[in-house]
Amino acid sequence: MVDDVVIELRDVAKSYSLESHPWRRLWQQLSGRVDPGRQHHALHDIDLRIRRGEVVGVVGRNGAGKSTLLQLVCGVLQPSRGERVVRGRVAALLELGAGFNPELTGRENVRLNGPLLGLSSAEVERRMEAIIEFAGIPEYIDQPVRSYSSGMFMRLAFSMATSMDPDILVVDEALSVGDGAFARKSYERIMELKEKGTTILFCSHSMFQVESLCTRAIWIEDGKIRFDGPAHQATVEYSEWLARLEHGHGELPAQAQRFESPSAAITRVTVRPPSDGVAFRNRIDTLAIEIEFRSDPAVACPTLGVVINGADGRAVTSAGNWVDGAPLQRDAAGTAHAVLEFPALPLLKGRYTVSVFVLCERAIHVYAAAEHAAAVEVVQDHLEQGVVSLPRRWLMGEPA
Repeated sequence: MVDDVVIELRDVAKSYSLESHPWRRLWQQLSGRVDPGRQHHALHDIDLRIRRGEVVGVVGRNGAGKSTLLQLVCGVLQPSRGERVVRGRVAALLELGAGFNPELTGRENVRLNGPLLGLSSAEVERRMEAIIEFAGIPEYIDQPVRSYSSGMFMRLAFSMATSMDPDILVVDEALSVGDGAFARKSYERIMELKEKGTTILFCSHSMFQVESLCTRAIWIEDGKIRFDGPAHQATVEYSEWLARLEHGHGELPAQAQRFESPSAAITRVTVRPPSDGVAFRNRIDTLAIEIEFRSDPAVACPTLGVVINGADGRAVTSAGNWVDGAPLQRDAAGTAHAVLEFPALPLLKGRYTVSVFVLCERAIHVYAAAEHAAAVEVVQDHLEQGVVSLPRRWLMGEPA
C-alpha cells in the first residue's frame, strides 16, 4: 500500500560544484548556474521506496554515494534534482555528536540538541536520566564535553540520538562506537527499535551485520543503485563484484569456452539439479556433475579433471579421477561417462561455475576443455562467512 511507504525518492540526483574559488562558488549558488564540466555527480537518478517497518541495508565502497543518500533521506542535504518524501520522525546516526558544543557540559548539550531531534524540553528532561545511564558516564555528565575521551563523547551522542523513539532510524557505521561492551549495547538498542517496528536504514561495511540485521539491502556504486533485493543476495552480488575487481577479473563468460583436439572432445557437462529447486543448499544437497566425452581409442585412456570456480574466476576446489583413485572406463568407441559427486555440499552461498578438462594419461597435456560449462548457485540458512564450510567439531569442557 502507498500509505505504508515512509521513504520515497523519485529520480533523485545530487551534484556538487568543483569550483575552487569561493566568490565563484557563491555566484553559482546565487545564480543557479553551474558549469556542467566542473561538477561531481554523487548520485544519479535514484528511485527508492521503503515501507514502514522495513530494515534496509546499504552497501558499497567508500565514495560510492552511500552517505550522500543517507543525508538526503535525513534532510541534511537537498537533492539537485528529483523529489524526496519522508514521512515520520527521523533519527540519524551519521556524524555522532556533530552539534555538540565542547564548552558546554554533557547535560547541557543534551538539552541543547534534544529539540533539534524533535523532542520538547519536557521530553528531554523526562529522558535525561535514561540517556545518561545508557551512555554510562554519570560521573562526567556535568563536566565540559571538551574533557571527554572520544569514546565517552560518542557514547553520549549515540545514547541521545536513539532515545527519541523515531519512526525512521538512519545508521551510518555507528555500531563500532565505544568499547566492545558498549558496541554490544548499541547493537541491542537498534534491535529493540527494529522489534518495535521502526524503519531502519543501516549502512555498514560488515556484510555479516547487514545480513543479520536487514531483510533487504541496496548496493550503490558510482552514485547508482546496482542491486536492490534480499539482503543475503545483495551481499553475494557485492562481495563477488569486489572479488572480481580486486583480482582483475571481469564478468564470467555466459557460455562455456571450449577446446578440443583429435585426441578428445567433451560432449556433455551438466549439473544434476537438487530435488526441490535450482539452488543447492549448503551442507544438505549433493552436487552431482555429469560428464561425457569421446576420445581416440588408439590413445591411452585419458584422465578427467574438474575445477569449481568462484564468481571472480578463481579456482575454489578441484578434483581429478587419478588423484582419487577412480579410473575411467571407455567403450570400444572411446566414449566415457562419469559422475562426480560432492555430498552435503560444503560450498557457502554464492554463484560458481564448473570447468572440465580431459588430459593425457599422465594428467599433463590437455586434450579438451570446457571452461565455465555449468553454473551452480548455493544458498544457506545461516550466517557462516567465506567460501567453504570445513568439516569441524567442538570439544567442550574443562581444559586439560
